[in-house]
Amino acid sequence: MAIWIGFFVLVFILLALDLGVFNKTPHAITTREAMGWTALWVTLSLIFSFFVFFAYRDNWVPNADELSGQAAVLKYLTGYLVEQSLSMDNIFVIAMIFAYFKVPRQYQHRVLFWGILGALFFRGLMIGLGVVLIKKFAWLTYVFGVFLLYSAYKMWTADEGVHPNKNPVIKWVKRFFPVTKNFEGERFFVRRRHILAATPLFIALLVVETTDVMFAFDSIPAIFAITTDPFLVFTSNIFAILGLRSLYFVLASVIDKFRYLQHALVFILAYVGVKMLLVHHVEIPEWLSLAVIALSLSVGVLASVRARRRQERIPPGEEPAGPEAKDQENGAPPTGEGSPKSGKSKMRAGS
Repeated sequence: MAIWIGFFVLVFILLALDLGVFNKTPHAITTREAMGWTALWVTLSLIFSFFVFFAYRDNWVPNADELSGQAAVLKYLTGYLVEQSLSMDNIFVIAMIFAYFKVPRQYQHRVLFWGILGALFFRGLMIGLGVVLIKKFAWLTYVFGVFLLYSAYKMWTADEGVHPNKNPVIKWVKRFFPVTKNFEGERFFVRRRHILAATPLFIALLVVETTDVMFAFDSIPAIFAITTDPFLVFTSNIFAILGLRSLYFVLASVIDKFRYLQHALVFILAYVGVKMLLVHHVEIPEWLSLAVIALSLSVGVLASVRARRRQERIPPGEEPAGPEAKDQENGAPPTGEGSPKSGKSKMRAGS
């Protein structure tokens, strides 16, 4: 129990330093600043793996699966990489949400910060419930496996935009609070003639929060394919979420250029889905899962970069080859240009 309390205290201190010290004054996060924060969060996540090693080697935490220190580290790192890779799709959706509400850049960090706090709570509940259910009903692993395969299929075939007006939570909130037409600085609520009113910034926060919950229905079962140890599932998930904000500011403006990254995410979801279906029949070593996920992401990124360079070499005025040519004939803007719904807008089931 002391280890859990210590982890929550660590997360609270890191978040307090982030918002209360380093980002006390609202400002637009630059790419250089975001890269620095991303490097910091990744470094902290890797350093924590050393703690995981000693915690499981010396039995500082309950170890029902009798994991060795090395095995626990492999499961932690694999779960962390799974969550980080699936968060790429989350980043694109967040970018569309901010574009839809026209959230000023200097307030986007505040929305993401409070969104992270909500994610900590809701994901903690979902992880706790999921672990209990899987331990009690082993057949649920097959249900999660099928769901992940369905999510992979939906990500491959769906082509949807963000529709906040259809969000039931937003409709429910508007029944109780009037919403101001304009932003009121960084405030979520203001008083108008003694009436408490929500601002568009709060509505954007709710959409980000509910979207993250929907994405958690994919990412948490995906980590259950790696391990059902609650400490490993929760810590790997939380460290990935903590780095999501800074990663958003690094990738939001360029993620459309990685046209084949979506294929890599589909493959990762399908892989962990199959892994869950085979969990009671075939033992897949964790190092292999880690290698498969890392290789999938690398191939997706490298293929995207190569395709981008090949497209840039096409002389002006010539029709680009491939699916983009057909899109442009139908009036769609080139990848990475135009509306926030252009390019890679396929989302997982439930989002």
